[in-house]
Amino acid sequence: MADEVTSSDLQTWVAGLDALFGRVAARFGRVEPRRQARAYVMGLLAPVERKTGWQLAEAAGDVAPDRMQRLLNHARWDAGQVRADLRAYVVENLGHRDAVLIVDETGFLKKGTKSAGVQRQYSGTAGRTENCQLGVFLAYASPLGRTLIDAALYLPKSWVEDRPRCREAGIPDEVDFATKPALAQQMLAQALEAGVPASWATADEAYGMDSKFRRFLEQRGVSYVVAVPKNQIVAMSLREGDKRADTLVAGAPPEAWKRLSCGQGAKGPRLYDWALATVHFETEPGYQRWLLARRSLIPNAKGELEIAYYLCHGPSGTPLEELIRVAGARWAIEECFQAAKNETGLDHYQVRRFDAWHRHITLALLAHAYLAVTAAHAPKAQAAWSASHPRRSGVSWHT
Repeated sequence: MADEVTSSDLQTWVAGLDALFGRVAARFGRVEPRRQARAYVMGLLAPVERKTGWQLAEAAGDVAPDRMQRLLNHARWDAGQVRADLRAYVVENLGHRDAVLIVDETGFLKKGTKSAGVQRQYSGTAGRTENCQLGVFLAYASPLGRTLIDAALYLPKSWVEDRPRCREAGIPDEVDFATKPALAQQMLAQALEAGVPASWATADEAYGMDSKFRRFLEQRGVSYVVAVPKNQIVAMSLREGDKRADTLVAGAPPEAWKRLSCGQGAKGPRLYDWALATVHFETEPGYQRWLLARRSLIPNAKGELEIAYYLCHGPSGTPLEELIRVAGARWAIEECFQAAKNETGLDHYQVRRFDAWHRHITLALLAHAYLAVTAAHAPKAQAAWSASHPRRSGVSWHT
């Protein structure tokens, strides 16, 4: 059979994993944690139902999970340095100038009050307020593949204001409160300073509505398409004043709406009606601002066609199709979350400490990146990509 796995395939995959781990091996210093880290990653990649300490230990041939727990809780190694190597690995194998950097968060349901950062808070993963931890993640989506490249645990104010509790959970005294958009900025800054190639960034409303987050991207020269709420104030010219996003879109003429796909979904193209308005508000020469609207084709339970709103900033003349491509790229991080949780045990950890959380997540990201790169190098996994991006200028509503 054409899809049958051969011994040559297995040798190639093992060689690829050896090459990846060769990049990070020096980060573990001593031989024992180095070997244990490789066994941990191998366990995360193995067909084990629940990738907890016990199951990973069994997959590694250990009689107890002590070594795995020591790797996460007590061994001396810097997870941040491993993630730096991970970024370099992803750039080398999936790097592309048309890539999109994507920010989002995901929740990890937890019991009790001891796990670092845990409290009752809204989890988009659960769709409700739950006792959970929240991690902010950065994904890299290019025409060659997509994977998660960085992560940070969100610490609510109730945690950072209670230093004895922080110390008990292994949270360093120098770690202060940071909003989720601020954590995202830190990860984006590290990626950009490391030379990760990307033309665009995208994020959901929680980040898009933060003016400091948008200003950060502009100052770093990264174009963006970020979701905003319907009541987002859109700064127009002095003559026109400021307007709400939904008010501005309500005035769009019928011919402004265009039915286009923002990418392939599980059931085919993701089709929506889109409208684009030029925002006549100052920006640096050669750049432009827009308000992009996405309208669903199927009415919701109330019989309404739902509309999503995006603030955009990019090179003047960027076509509507390019902005739609970037808006649609945000789904890539959801796909990464699902794959990392299902395939590399992203949410299977049983640790409480701040450093242990980052260590497990880092090794899970390493395993997920390996799968993404391996798939990208397979002949059937080569993504189709259009090199044609026609440029046109636009003002007011684009019809």
